[in-house]
Amino acid sequence: MSAPKIAMVLAAGLGTRMRPLTNDRPKALVEVAGKALIDHMLDRLAAAGVATAVVNVHYFADLVETHLRAREARGLGPRIVISDERVQALETGGGIKHALPLLGEGPVFVANIDSIWLEHGGAAIDAVAAAWDPARMDVCLMLASTSGSLGFHDTGDVFLGDDGVVRFKDAGEMAPLVYVGVHICKPAITAEGPEGPFSLLPLWKRLAVDHRVHGVAPEGLWMHVGDPEAKIVAETRLAQG
Repeated sequence: MSAPKIAMVLAAGLGTRMRPLTNDRPKALVEVAGKALIDHMLDRLAAAGVATAVVNVHYFADLVETHLRAREARGLGPRIVISDERVQALETGGGIKHALPLLGEGPVFVANIDSIWLEHGGAAIDAVAAAWDPARMDVCLMLASTSGSLGFHDTGDVFLGDDGVVRFKDAGEMAPLVYVGVHICKPAITAEGPEGPFSLLPLWKRLAVDHRVHGVAPEGLWMHVGDPEAKIVAETRLAQG
């Protein structure tokens, strides 16, 4: 299947764990190794052939918009469309539902802005696109091993079958894989969600019962940049290459 040309970039979070770095800017504009977090992700998406990124904004929304306009003025892709959540931040599911008129009806990439990685093979986003099959799945998650990631859940999130089907862990279980912030989905899965903020996770768990959530675990080192200490760790690892 061809890779989606549209992405939803989730940049509306408050970034409270990143304080004091987010006292005067949103988490999306915190720099890691001299580059804003959102630019790390947008550059990855552009390299994967994404033509349009719908970016939701809430906290310090004006700063994000100014930054993205400057990025486009430098000729950097993808093209940016703003999904305005200034009135209320809508979380992951609510953010996608709010942006449905901007996303179209086809599959889209969805990306957090606080995941940075070093690839040990081919491009990880391309691996997710290669695994995507809309006949068999509604969601395809980028996953990493708990031992091959930093700053994510130490007890893991999911199990991955030989057929690529995801099973979410039960209470008390340890899982070998974590979700690392990028996936492909049919955005319409959010259409029946409640009004206002809601998370994608309950939707995924319901879809997983019918084996509609798949995943792929490319080789690499994934880092969740969730707080100032994690930023330092990520910069050190990036410098090491």
